[in-house]
Amino acid sequence: MPFDKEKRAFERGGGLLRTSAALRAGVHPRVLYQMRDQGIVERLSRGLYRLAGLPALSNPDLVTVALKVPTGVICLISALAYHEITTQIPHEVHVALPRGTEPPRLKHPPLRVFWFTGRSFTEGIETHKVDGIRLRVYSPEKTLADCFKYRNKIGLDTVLEALRLYRSRKRPNVDDLMKFARVCRVEKVMRPYLEALLYSS
Repeated sequence: MPFDKEKRAFERGGGLLRTSAALRAGVHPRVLYQMRDQGIVERLSRGLYRLAGLPALSNPDLVTVALKVPTGVICLISALAYHEITTQIPHEVHVALPRGTEPPRLKHPPLRVFWFTGRSFTEGIETHKVDGIRLRVYSPEKTLADCFKYRNKIGLDTVLEALRLYRSRKRPNVDDLMKFARVCRVEKVMRPYLEALLYSS
């Protein structure tokens, strides 16, 4: 069968391969383009291909960012949406990168990069599997602290809604909320809202 060897290379990668990984697996670029033109693989974004006919990705934008920006961490509204503690529909993927990192060149999906430093970047990272791909995303508690820090950019209403949804849907972890408030240097800002929302009946 044509392209059997190449299809097996994709299957070993969970159905997804970056062009560089395809080359290492012995898939010639010309063959990759033939597979694309014949509908055997589909192009998710520049340099990222997926076997056609697989079940639809549950979150293609996050999968693309996870593969194309491996040092990044999903943050702010994108992380709120991942944890289901916002009604906002992200129109771009919010991703945190260490300050000084080369900004990613990605045409799709639209990215909004936030530059974090020190512990504000490294603390609170969770690793999840999305469509078989390893995704780095900040925990709900770290995300809420980040949102308070960036409240002027994303809107205080969005932050307070997320805090209310967090309280109603999850068992509040006040220790972690305060720990990350200190890491993000927003403890004084967050404390009154936490007391009002988390301790009210």
